[in-house]
Amino acid sequence: MKEMTVIEAKRFGVITCRTTATLMSVACTMQENNISALVVVDGEGYLAGVITRTDLVRAGYEQPEWQQQPVRAYMNGDVVTVNLDDRLEKVMALLIERHIHRVVAVKPFGDKLKPVGVLSAADIIYHMASCR
Repeated sequence: MKEMTVIEAKRFGVITCRTTATLMSVACTMQENNISALVVVDGEGYLAGVITRTDLVRAGYEQPEWQQQPVRAYMNGDVVTVNLDDRLEKVMALLIERHIHRVVAVKPFGDKLKPVGVLSAADIIYHMASCR
């Protein structure tokens, strides 16, 4: 299982939002899709950050008018990424070492990154339980 690549382990497609989206629209998208984070992209669709449920909770705590705040005000721009040919062993190590729940799988385009998927701890557990 550790030898699987990201491309073998992950279903592709990623739910994104723009840096200019409102936090309310992000909260609704998370709720509608039953997900805990969205990948944030710039106007050209390149990786800009990640916004999580915890970021939304922080916004609600800090800002009475949180609903209209732009994503860029609360997103994390320091995104942990992996390439499609990276092994799950690397993903597992990153999740543990960085104390995070997900990594973003990307395709490089020059000096920019195009998000193509998210690989979470839940995905790893799925593959751990599937391997016999």
